[in-house]
Amino acid sequence: MKKIFELNSKTPKWMQIVLKIAGVYNLIWGAWVILFPKHFFQITGMEMINHLVIWQGMGMVIGVYGIAYYLASFHPLRHWIIIFVGLLGKIFGPIGFIINYLQGNIPIGFGYTLFTNDFLWWIPFILILKEVHFKYNWKLYNKKEAK
Repeated sequence: MKKIFELNSKTPKWMQIVLKIAGVYNLIWGAWVILFPKHFFQITGMEMINHLVIWQGMGMVIGVYGIAYYLASFHPLRHWIIIFVGLLGKIFGPIGFIINYLQGNIPIGFGYTLFTNDFLWWIPFILILKEVHFKYNWKLYNKKEAK
């Protein structure tokens, strides 16, 4: 029986590298928000929010995504659901930003986070999921590999 997080040598190396980078990036970003919650607002010149604990909660979620991406890097095609859920967040995050910006709830400066937190990852995540479509047909596992 194969280990869940055993490195798969058949997976294209670029997928593993991208997900490891995404994992480390998200862990660092999440830790930064948790440990220094005021810093983002200070460097962007944005008004400080009243309840920093909510912002820190966002940092925790991003950090957890980091752990998930890193673990998915060992076998991206098997753990595609993590990448799929991550991509959904990276699509819905910018949509939420646009809605809130148009309603006047957040300044345009907050949008800078979209480039490194969301847009940067769209193409590699989509390419991984394209490979999942052709090799796994969206199954949660490949029966050939289970043996």
